[in-house]
Amino acid sequence: MSLAPTDKCFGIALASPPRRIIDAAEATALERTMDALVRTYDNAHRVATADLCDWHSLWLGDIYEWAGQYRRVNISKDGFPFAAAAQVPTLMNQFEGEVLGRWTPCSSSDRREVVHALAETHVELVLIHPFREGNGRLARVLSTLMAIQAGLPLLDFRSMTGAGKLAYITAIQTGLDKVYVPMERLFEQIIEENVRSS
Repeated sequence: MSLAPTDKCFGIALASPPRRIIDAAEATALERTMDALVRTYDNAHRVATADLCDWHSLWLGDIYEWAGQYRRVNISKDGFPFAAAAQVPTLMNQFEGEVLGRWTPCSSSDRREVVHALAETHVELVLIHPFREGNGRLARVLSTLMAIQAGLPLLDFRSMTGAGKLAYITAIQTGLDKVYVPMERLFEQIIEENVRSS
């Protein structure tokens, strides 16, 4: 059952639960989903856009009826517009062929190549923003699974939040010009922190 009702019952609009309840439900579901995906996908798996839709549905399917489906509305965040909704299917097909097809499975032993693979896939997925909700978190799921394929530990993205959020947003926006160096720096830091603590 959806926590965010979108229709009416007996002519009365259903009230949405408070945002904090939805946030908590999303966080709990994400932990459960990440655990399931780590156990499901092996190091030889080539990620496809269908996988991303499945992961999104597995994660948010009990919360939003549109989970796992590409968005049909244009969205922006903090004045930054993401790809037009009408272009999302085409862009995701390109993403699968040009990015996922090149970087998954992520099996390189060269740390610099892994860092670039994580940065490019993360930036490009977030710029497309294929779903109505959860795109950044889904991109982090993808990055984590790719890192595991490369023999790295689970990634902790705390350095991309709080004080690090501005650097993260700047790195995403810089990716519009196919410049991934700022995001590479963030991933280098995350990997180094996670390797030290593992």
